[in-house]
Amino acid sequence: MSSAFDYQTAFARTVGWVTTSELQRMRGARIAIAGLGGVGGAHLLTLVRLGIGHFRIADPDIFELHNMNRQVGAALSRLDRPKVEVLEEMARDINPELEIDAFPQGISPDNLDAFLAGVDVYVDGLDFFAFDIRRQVFAACAERGIPAVTVAPLGMGAALLNFRPGGMSFDAYFDLHDGLDDEELALRFMIGLAPAMLQMGYLADPTAVDLAARRGPSTPMACDLCAGVMGTEVLKLLLGRGTVTWAPRGVHFDAYRQRLARTWRPGGNRNPLHRLLIRMARKRLHAQRAHQRAATPGVQ
Repeated sequence: MSSAFDYQTAFARTVGWVTTSELQRMRGARIAIAGLGGVGGAHLLTLVRLGIGHFRIADPDIFELHNMNRQVGAALSRLDRPKVEVLEEMARDINPELEIDAFPQGISPDNLDAFLAGVDVYVDGLDFFAFDIRRQVFAACAERGIPAVTVAPLGMGAALLNFRPGGMSFDAYFDLHDGLDDEELALRFMIGLAPAMLQMGYLADPTAVDLAARRGPSTPMACDLCAGVMGTEVLKLLLGRGTVTWAPRGVHFDAYRQRLARTWRPGGNRNPLHRLLIRMARKRLHAQRAHQRAATPGVQ
């Protein structure tokens, strides 16, 4: 199969938006993606089609039925198979010349050095609630001078934050530190990702958001939008052209509301507006929980 493959022909239609020499630069680039679920799988295939030639991918999970609504690798024929195995097959079916280092055990402090070695850009695809390892990965990127891109699928939109080595750190922006429980981490992460909160205006069933149970609704549109935004940011970072927005600035586009919000929050979650939003979200969460307890006989 690889003998019939020709890189220049396969990605010729990209030329025009990039030059031939820029395409070759992307071919030689190495991208690390942790998490191959809703956004991570779409991220990988988008970057493969962009012409990126080298990847590090990590995910310890298998595909399950509840992944079907949003994950590009999810299909009945692939249930119970490891996500890294499926996505590597899909990626090589696009470009059989790819160099892919797979980490089927996922990311941990023990393999973080190997995962990030020689990487040009890190792309975040970790589960929303993977707070501890996400903090470690972003800190490791900052230490190694690796720019990190995260695009969150919220409602039917995408919220972008980029973290520049030497700039505002991930922990500083989200105001994260040891000792916070998962619920507080989730609130701070949610508000920090999308301070414009464009998605909340059309949430049809608030009970579907259960931070304590680590559960929230999702859509395929959001994941696909995230992949497009992410691919564009990676292209700009690799080629050194175009405007890159760095934290504490962010961008949130919501397709349902057809709105674009550009945010600037000096201090991140320490900003007075963010502190207010977090307090309001905390009160709403507690009120919702009290309502659910009252509506469920026998639950205290």
